Amino acid sequence: MIDTNKTAIKDFIILGFPGLDPIYYGPVSTLLFFTYLVILVGNVFILIIVGVERQLYKPTYLIFCHLAMNDLLFGTVTLPKIISRYWWDDQIISFDTCFTQMYFVHSLGAIHSLLLLIMALDRFIAVCFPFKYPVLITNNIVSIACGCSWIGTFLRMMAVVFHALTLTYCNPNIIVQCYCDHISIVRLACGGDVKYVETVAVSLAMFSLLLPLSFVIFSYISIFVIVLKMTNQEGRYKTLSTCTPQLLISCLYYLPRCFVYLANATGFSFSLEIRVVLILLYSLLPCAVNPIIYCFKTKHIKDILMKRLKNSRVAVK
Repeated sequence: MIDTNKTAIKDFIILGFPGLDPIYYGPVSTLLFFTYLVILVGNVFILIIVGVERQLYKPTYLIFCHLAMNDLLFGTVTLPKIISRYWWDDQIISFDTCFTQMYFVHSLGAIHSLLLLIMALDRFIAVCFPFKYPVLITNNIVSIACGCSWIGTFLRMMAVVFHALTLTYCNPNIIVQCYCDHISIVRLACGGDVKYVETVAVSLAMFSLLLPLSFVIFSYISIFVIVLKMTNQEGRYKTLSTCTPQLLISCLYYLPRCFVYLANATGFSFSLEIRVVLILLYSLLPCAVNPIIYCFKTKHIKDILMKRLKNSRVAVK
């Protein structure tokens, strides 16, 4: 442990996975590198295909684009540093860089939650109020809603970061995590205001998580009630198929987080190693898996891909 006083802290040390034997540094860094490649290729592919195919210029696919951009940025903000930590044993991250990373990590997480809320609203109106959908959900309205989610969250998270910067950092400067996050950083501070800063940040995090989650649950329950009332089997299947990708994406984001928060609330404790792995998994798994869900669970995108694949085979022949 490296003890420093408030004037000496100029950087932090990213510990990553505590207790990991150095012989596994190579495999771990390689796995993280390929994870980043999957995130990069998958989400860039989604952005390109929606941008190229004019028939995908619809509200639902615009939301997919915003989610893909969010996932791409999150992977870019978090993975390169932890990869270098195990690839080149580069553990040091400067004070300013660490706070910048923390800012984007929490901003992008909150934006993701708001985008899922907009996605749930899109499906809720499409199923429950189909005749009002063309008026209430348009490309312009979705673009404005998504844009406000980005701008509003970035502004709000500035207050959280500046609040953390008011603390005095005088404890050991080792971050037991794979990236700089608010909890890990604030725990290294000292003084009477630490608990207050933690409480404010946790309250804002719960608001960012629970408010969208409440509406997501309400919307999909309402959708399932409507589906159960349908007598037309084909209509029921079609409605469910349009909601499946969004539901899977929402579950990937919310379920692991809720599990960790509930475990903490009920006193169920994880070992430090398991906690770090869980946080890394629920942070990065959606970024890597979401593009696969878009492509194979969304009928229009799947049809376009199959058509292009057939055309390419014909051209080769």
